[in-house]
Amino acid sequence: MGSQILRRVLRSRAREIFSPQPSTNPSSARVFSCFDRSISSSASSGSDLIRATLFPGDGIGPEIAESVKQVFKAAEVPIEWEEHYVAQEVDPRTQSFLTWESLESVRQNKVGLKGPMATPIGKGHRSLNLTLRKELNLYANVRPCYSLPGYKTRYDDVDLITIRENTEGEYSGLEHQVVRGVVESLKIITRQASLRVAEYAFHYAKSHGRERVSAIHKANIMQKTDGLFLKCCREVAEKYPEIIYEEVVIDNCCMMLVKNPALFDVLVMPNLYGDIISDLCAGLIGGLGLTPSCNIGEGGIALAEAVHGSAPDIAGKNLANPTALLLSSVTMLRHLELHDKADRIQNAILNTIAEGKYRTADLGGSSSTTDFTKAIIDHL
Repeated sequence: MGSQILRRVLRSRAREIFSPQPSTNPSSARVFSCFDRSISSSASSGSDLIRATLFPGDGIGPEIAESVKQVFKAAEVPIEWEEHYVAQEVDPRTQSFLTWESLESVRQNKVGLKGPMATPIGKGHRSLNLTLRKELNLYANVRPCYSLPGYKTRYDDVDLITIRENTEGEYSGLEHQVVRGVVESLKIITRQASLRVAEYAFHYAKSHGRERVSAIHKANIMQKTDGLFLKCCREVAEKYPEIIYEEVVIDNCCMMLVKNPALFDVLVMPNLYGDIISDLCAGLIGGLGLTPSCNIGEGGIALAEAVHGSAPDIAGKNLANPTALLLSSVTMLRHLELHDKADRIQNAILNTIAEGKYRTADLGGSSSTTDFTKAIIDHL
């Protein structure tokens, strides 16, 4: 059974590898930059507004999405939101609660913002986030992780970027029962996906003035899969002699991050490691509630998102912290080359937090979502 599944996957991967693909040349900003692209493809016909897809999400999602809409309105950001919600029933076309129409919206608009989405655990439903990554081919997850001025944590000098391969690895979703009591999960690593994310990481480092790229792995144990990933990273590194390249075993990486996060600059890694390391890095600066995230797909698609949970225990209570979604929306604006608007909103967020007068409970304050949002608007 395992070999049959593996053959099907490899045939599928082969079709992807040998079919025509968008250019992966580093000079192509449309493919590789999380923050630079032409906005013409998303502009509404006969309008100066840029159409973007918005998934408010579950739990606290609609509340923090409303905060983003209010801040954007106050800052006069030329965005026209096309909102899509999680369906009540599984869409057979996507095998999840995400409708085909919502995915088509992102494909057409090329840009979007997503609030937290909750997938029922152990119910046999396809993960909502996995559906987005697979259907939209969101191959790289980019998370800037930096210390926020005025918000004290154990570290004051964190400034790093995690870049996670987003489509394969242990998250390929290929699991089956061999015999009763024995299950098998397949880890898929391909040259195509590894080269693609490595190319993106090095191009990102070069275009953003970063000096070092660290490939995170466990090739000492998983010699074939992680070995292939490292081989691809080395191949790309040769084209960027001005960037320092190093390889770090994942367990050692975790220790080094906790001891001294300043040792790292840009980290690139396979899917599962990226899931773990990116959350660890978020903890260094105060948690997922302060961490922006943006998913990059081929064809110029960018889907920014809040990576924290849906927090159903405080949903509807006006207690949620909208910072992560707001900072993620800033990465979306940079992708659209609306840098002035992005700077204005980001500075307002950071100044509000640094001032300390208005903070939500998770930041040590007692402000409501509404009050915190109003304070950000007042700082614009």
